[in-house]
Amino acid sequence: MRHLTFSWQGVTALLLCVAALTSLPLLGEGATRPVSDGAASLIFIIVAAAALLSFAPQPTAYRATVLFIGAHGAAWMLLSALSGNEATATRAFFLLLFASWLLAWRCVTELSKLQPITAVGKSALQLLIPAIFGAWILILWEAVTRGGGVPFILLPPPSAIGTRIMASLPILRDDVRQTIFKAVLIGYVVGCLSGFVAAVLADRIAFLRRGLLPIGNMVSALPIIGIAPVMVMWFGFDWPSKAAVVIIMTFFPMLVNTVAGLAASGSMERDLMRTYASSDWQTLLKLKLPAAMPFIFNALKINSTLALIGAIVAEFFGTPIVGMGFRISTEIGRMNVDMVWAEIAVAALAGSIFYGVIALTERAVTFWHPSIRGG
Repeated sequence: MRHLTFSWQGVTALLLCVAALTSLPLLGEGATRPVSDGAASLIFIIVAAAALLSFAPQPTAYRATVLFIGAHGAAWMLLSALSGNEATATRAFFLLLFASWLLAWRCVTELSKLQPITAVGKSALQLLIPAIFGAWILILWEAVTRGGGVPFILLPPPSAIGTRIMASLPILRDDVRQTIFKAVLIGYVVGCLSGFVAAVLADRIAFLRRGLLPIGNMVSALPIIGIAPVMVMWFGFDWPSKAAVVIIMTFFPMLVNTVAGLAASGSMERDLMRTYASSDWQTLLKLKLPAAMPFIFNALKINSTLALIGAIVAEFFGTPIVGMGFRISTEIGRMNVDMVWAEIAVAALAGSIFYGVIALTERAVTFWHPSIRGG
């Protein structure tokens, strides 16, 4: 007979259910739509049943499914109970929410043990685990802000931010076009490309290598807040001045990483290329550049974040009446914090997509590297 599989998350979730029973009701006296006894009992049953069933001997996939349904079903019912009952959540409410979170934690742990056979299964699992983690950040954020009565001006709930995004799609589209598709992309391409060319020249010319790298370290330490006003004075208030800031911020990380990558090939490999009577360009293309690819993509990923930050901050110092940085600085002055968070959410999504595209390209280009084969 197979033994039960206990977990500290499941045991703690059961103890929290017992503690919540002694702290009922789920909502305070000010609730306009109190939770019925049947709904409260169902939430308790879902959490307790999922925790108890997770102890039973069963395949890992089944256990993860039970935990997933229990954790998210209970969380959905708890958040639904807050509709029209903001700032009325009691200790019992948060105890049950914490118990649901523990079940989700155990679910992620069980999912991490799975070893899918197909590539599609592996990709789906790699997406599912961070999706559950991210969803619970939003669930806890929503519950604390709405249930705990956090002032809207300090931190709006995710539901309010989502509503603002849907209501402001034309504005957000124009801001994304101005900031990302003009300033960020143009500055990113020019900065990374020029840094790469300078690194190739520095690898060939010792004078440039010894002169540029110290300057690069110095310029990298310059604060954006000091560069942006100067660029606005030089290139005007439109996107070229923001692109100039992005170029400065992305040039030197690409230069430093590429120079280090070009020097990463071993002396034995370089001697072998000389034995084959390879020219300098052949050595560069067939030995040094392949060895430098992990360094180059590291710089590209770093710059994908720096470019977005640089363009948004640069827009604080002068821009047309469009752009993500302009919108953030303007709306925070009007106390429209939901619009500010909407811009932040869109910027985070755009940055994540940008980073993801570069990471996927890296896997395709450097498939031979041990770090990629090991993943």
